[in-house]
Amino acid sequence: MADKVREVIDEFGRPAEFREGLEGVVAALSMISSIDGENGVLLYRGIPIEQLAEHSTFEETSYFLLYGRLPKRQELTEFENKLKSRRQVQPAILDLIRSFPATANAMDLLRTSVSALGLYDTDPANSAPEKNLDRAIDLIAAFPTIVAAIQRRQSGQAVVAPRTDLSHAANFLYMVNGEAPAEYASRVLDVALILHADHGFNASTFTSRVVISSLSDMYAAITAAVGSLKGPLHGGANSEVMTTLLKIGSIEKVEAYVLERLKNKQKVMGFGHRVYHTYDPRARILSQYSQKLAQQTGNAKWFDMSKKVEEIMIREVGEKGIYPNVDFYSATVYYYMGLDQDLFTPIFAVSRIAGWTAHVLEQMQNNRLFRPRAIYPGEKNLAYVPIEQR
Repeated sequence: MADKVREVIDEFGRPAEFREGLEGVVAALSMISSIDGENGVLLYRGIPIEQLAEHSTFEETSYFLLYGRLPKRQELTEFENKLKSRRQVQPAILDLIRSFPATANAMDLLRTSVSALGLYDTDPANSAPEKNLDRAIDLIAAFPTIVAAIQRRQSGQAVVAPRTDLSHAANFLYMVNGEAPAEYASRVLDVALILHADHGFNASTFTSRVVISSLSDMYAAITAAVGSLKGPLHGGANSEVMTTLLKIGSIEKVEAYVLERLKNKQKVMGFGHRVYHTYDPRARILSQYSQKLAQQTGNAKWFDMSKKVEEIMIREVGEKGIYPNVDFYSATVYYYMGLDQDLFTPIFAVSRIAGWTAHVLEQMQNNRLFRPRAIYPGEKNLAYVPIEQR
């Protein structure tokens, strides 16, 4: 981090510390998640991510993030029923999705759809905590329906209505494929959603908190978060990982490709993280599921290629703290499940909406408008030149 932080003199001659990308700057206190990047530890409200991935469900994890405690059985059942009952979105939203260009980016369509959801809020001026919590549940329920509708629209298929007898993950796969998924596929997606649900002050989460800090509204904050997630340095990386594997084509070509990228100081997608300087714990879990899916499908090619890329990267740049991140193995997991690449980043959003809304609610509990400063390094006291003299 040392080369990203430097002492500077501001435009008024005062000493100041400049950190590129706000790296290492503490912007707020948060009880939602905790990351130890040196030791590869991720906690949701104090519980290790490995325990939640093994024992919890996305519905329970969402409740945990929103309410700050694990639910009792009846509370979880009631929460699950709320999500199920709110899966339908306004017909006008589906009509809007159908009107979009078929060639448009799925994340752009999601961003616009989320913004449109806010137009149908029956009490938009009400920003009471209980009302925003209700909106959060609405959004968590609606995201899979919207993303699935976008995917069906882009593939020229009819939109599939949600079911209320399936879990969150299973219902999403049903709406995407038009048929009820296998139990194992549902569980794999459920785990992936848990792993992606929150991750501290990442770019999209911080964006949501900045927007809501101005006392804007939940929909504006989430719309902005979706826009941030779209970027290839954030949520778009998982799709880029699969594009890379498809481009390489075979395990025999992996080493030459990776070494050429490193020689030219080019990024290998899915490696390195602003927080983790060791193995991302989420990547370890997804690596295991990728291997199991490779075995189940009888197609080890993509997993084997991924492991080969990992081995070479750790050999070549592991001492620099560059290891696989969550995007690296989520790519092959989704690909083995038969999901289109265009869906990879929107699936990230289907999960992260739980964390985004939890952070919006937390920000509003003790809000202070975010207002960092910038240092002006240009010339000063220049004279205005009339247009005739320029």
